[in-house]
Amino acid sequence: MLRRWRAVVAVGAAAVLAGTGVTLASAAEPASTAADTLAADTAAERYDWGDPLPEWSDEFDYGSEDAPAVPDQDKWSLAGGGVDQCWPGHAGNGQRCDKNTRVVGGLLRQTGEANGDSGWLASKFGQQYGRWEARVRSQATGENNDRQYHPLLILWPDSDQWPEDGEYDYLENGAPGEDCAEAFIHYPHDADAPVQQEHAEKCGVDLTQWHNVGIEWTPDHVKGFIDGEEWFSFSGGANDVRECIQCAPSMHQTIQLDNFYGDDMQSAVYEVDWARVYTLGS
Repeated sequence: MLRRWRAVVAVGAAAVLAGTGVTLASAAEPASTAADTLAADTAAERYDWGDPLPEWSDEFDYGSEDAPAVPDQDKWSLAGGGVDQCWPGHAGNGQRCDKNTRVVGGLLRQTGEANGDSGWLASKFGQQYGRWEARVRSQATGENNDRQYHPLLILWPDSDQWPEDGEYDYLENGAPGEDCAEAFIHYPHDADAPVQQEHAEKCGVDLTQWHNVGIEWTPDHVKGFIDGEEWFSFSGGANDVRECIQCAPSMHQTIQLDNFYGDDMQSAVYEVDWARVYTLGS
């Protein structure tokens, strides 16, 4: 999740990351920047993932602009541990508050305020290996002061043990609405080792518009997708301080608008049209 050491990757060509033994698959052509991406432009449709798990997926078809709803607590854990509660934000910056994540009739909306309060949401369903996909967009709503929120889609370990049990940030950006999608895929690794992760970037993606962002995690690889096109693939890479990149234990989805600076933030909105989860056997 953090913008720390990065492995530089070649986007647009097959590459082996030097010194890691990790193979990066060829990146796809730039995704469409149309405002409304067709349902067929999902990884689930293109690769026949089957039906999402209804009890753990959410179409966010409840609440309204006039009467925003708390996310379905049968499916989601709330920031602060409950309705209208808060807890400290990323690395102690600002607060993650339940009030900053609401369903408004057809979409989930997270707001990042100038005072540093922002949104966070975590699925109650975890699994080792599976597929996840969400339709997202983000944009700044305040004047640029170089203190931007980070919109993220994460698979976080059910154990809450980081870095020992890994972390897959299959979408992380340093500001809302950027033109390049980024991912940071963390190895499960020793706590006293430097951060062990791989970085991928795909430009030509206008993240102020709707895009379908997915991840497939199997015993063989971790792959990322934007609008149904594969844009990264990692596997292997174990050494004396880390396990193979796909060797994490059970994980669950989180949706986060993270604060890296404290207060005096550029306000922002992060929206999710739907979030779906699949088993490998779906």
